[in-house]
Order: sequence, then C-alpha cells, then structure tokens
Amino acid sequence: MGVLVRLLAVLFLIGVPVSGVLCAGDDQAESPTSAVRETLEEVLRILDDPSFKAQNRAAERRQRLEDTISKRFDYREMARRTLASQWKRLSEQERDEFVELFKQFLSDRYAGRIEQYSGERVEYLSERREGPYAEVRTKLVSSKTQYPIDYRLMNKGGRWYAYDIVADGISLVKNYRSQFEKIIRNGSYQELVARLREGSVPDERQVAENRAPR
Repeated sequence: MGVLVRLLAVLFLIGVPVSGVLCAGDDQAESPTSAVRETLEEVLRILDDPSFKAQNRAAERRQRLEDTISKRFDYREMARRTLASQWKRLSEQERDEFVELFKQFLSDRYAGRIEQYSGERVEYLSERREGPYAEVRTKLVSSKTQYPIDYRLMNKGGRWYAYDIVADGISLVKNYRSQFEKIIRNGSYQELVARLREGSVPDERQVAENRAPR
C-alpha cells in the first residue's frame, strides 16, 4: 500500500478550498481524462523538481501543490457524500463546519506522507461517462508494483470536478461513510465532530484491511 498511500497523500493536502472549483481555463469541452491528466502531471512535476527539495523550500512546494490540487477537487461534494443522509439534517453553518473539519482531518492524516514520493508514474487506461458523471481509470506504476486508481468526477457548468478516488478497489468516500455512519449510529453526530477535531477516526488503511475490494 506504500505507493498508493503516497499518491493519495498528494491528493488530500491541507488547504484544498471548500468550493473545489475546477478551473481549467475557458475550454468548456475539456474531457474528464484531460482534467485528471493535467492536474497529476503538474503535481508530479512539482514533486520531481529538484529545486523544491531543499528544506527551506518545503513550505513553498506544499503551497504550489495545494494551489494545483485546489483547482480540481470538489471537497464539499466529497464531504456531503461521506455524511450521506446526515448531511440533509444539518444547517448550512453546520455543513460548512463539517467540511472544514473533514478537510483538516484528511490533511493531518495524509500531508506528512507526501515527502515519501519516489518517482512513480501514471498510466491512463480508460474513461467512462454517464450523464454528468465520469470515471477515469488509471494505474500508478513503479519499478516493483502497480496500483489501479480510478477518479470519479462530476460536471458542473461544463467543468469537471473530482469527488472520489477508488484506490485498489476501495472508494475513499464509501470507506469514510461507513466509519462515520457507525460513529453516528453508536453515538451521535456531535461525537463524530468531536472525533474529527481530535483526529481519532481510524486510518483508512486499518479499515481497508478488513474489507475486500469490490
């Protein structure tokens, strides 16, 4: 799972805006694959840039990565899907609070692992569309192993937003939805909020070990 975790760390860096607007210029005909490819190529270019490897440029590199990823990921949509029916019961203020907490939780969980990136490359396998939704299938390849990673996107106003990642058969949205539902069912929504603040929700890898790929 090491290579997989490294790429997931890239995609869940601290600072992804709540809006998650997909800014790809004025080209309304942009394909889902080109949206994913453009972002990943820029992310990997930044990670491979030797000028950013100096310790005194670590903060600058992270900011560059945050800026790149923020143009492609609909963080609010991901948060909505992880809460499922509970989302409908929340006020707009509570929703905003949850999105910020969820963002910070993932940031704390993944951001530190980004430094482990070691030159993996991405192969683009296929693209499937169904109405305003799309899935771009890719494969993360290293010299020793390969991992399938699929990106799920939705079209809003002619632009593509990523809202979920299916890594080696495991959807991050479904994974966290299952955990959050269990916490709410056995306790309350307020307990979930408290645990997100504390960072005490189990790591996704711990849960994945007990779940077979779909």
